[in-house]
Amino acid sequence: MGFTFENLNERILQRANASSKDSYTAQLLEKGINKCAQKLGEEAVEAAIAAASGNKKELIGEASDVIYHLLVLLKASNISLDEVMAELENRTAQSGLNEKASR
Repeated sequence: MGFTFENLNERILQRANASSKDSYTAQLLEKGINKCAQKLGEEAVEAAIAAASGNKKELIGEASDVIYHLLVLLKASNISLDEVMAELENRTAQSGLNEKASR
C-alpha cells in the first residue's frame, strides 16, 4: 500500500494554504472548527450506517471520508498527526483494557 495517512495529511496541509475557490479543504477550514467537527460527525454516522447495513463498498468510501475529515479537524484544531500517532503509540504500550481503566 503506497498511500499513507502521512501522504493524506501532507495534501491537507498543502491545500489548507490554497484559495478556497480552488480547494474544498481550504473552504472547510475557512468555515471554522465547528463546521469541520460537524462534517466529521456526519461522515462517522454515515460510516456506521454503512457498516451496520453490511455494505462493504459504501463503508470503504465512508471510512475514507471519516479519515479525511478527521485530519481536517486536527488541522483546524492545530493538532498535528504526529501528536495523535504518539498518543496511539503510548496507548499500545499496554493492554487496551488497562489503558481504558486508567482514564
